[in-house]
Amino acid sequence: MRKFALTAASLLALGIAAPAFAQDVPVEAAPFTGPRVEAVAGYDHIGGENGRDGFVYGGVLGYDAQVGGVILGVEGEITDATTKGTDRGLVAAGDTFRISAGRDLYAGARLGYAISPVAMIYAKAGYTNARINSHYTLGATSVRDHEDAEGYRVGAGIEYKLGTNAYVKGEYRYSNYSNIDGADVDIDLDRHQVLAGVGFRF
Repeated sequence: MRKFALTAASLLALGIAAPAFAQDVPVEAAPFTGPRVEAVAGYDHIGGENGRDGFVYGGVLGYDAQVGGVILGVEGEITDATTKGTDRGLVAAGDTFRISAGRDLYAGARLGYAISPVAMIYAKAGYTNARINSHYTLGATSVRDHEDAEGYRVGAGIEYKLGTNAYVKGEYRYSNYSNIDGADVDIDLDRHQVLAGVGFRF
């Protein structure tokens, strides 16, 4: 979480500076400038070829500044997912071990390019911290726990304006988690997501 706090603080500083950077550009000349809020939902896959599929959903807050055809943005996101898996007989006959995806925090930046007055393409990158919930049962014994996995995220997408303020987007992103937060444990966990979003720029 310390890395997430540092990343969020840096992005907040960029977000404060961005309005001053873009304030002399007329709105009609910079249609992708301003604070924004989004709802996102889509497909979630954790693991490799034999991984687990689910549904991811959540919200995004961000700020974009457009200069010419280039858009620079910062954003923070929180999502949850239905992705989960179950193993039986893992330790003893009759036991059940369930793992499920929990909340996922993301802070990052994106770089876009306006391909028309109403459409932009973009790439993004940043830090992600995902919670992994576990539940082990054996007879009357029930143990619940969770761990937070840290990693990075990269992605790309397209955004299309609907009128003056509303927009829709489609996005693919890849996340890799390499360690457990606060523990000396190395992992290598891949995550693929394909999402659609609807947003409003102020």
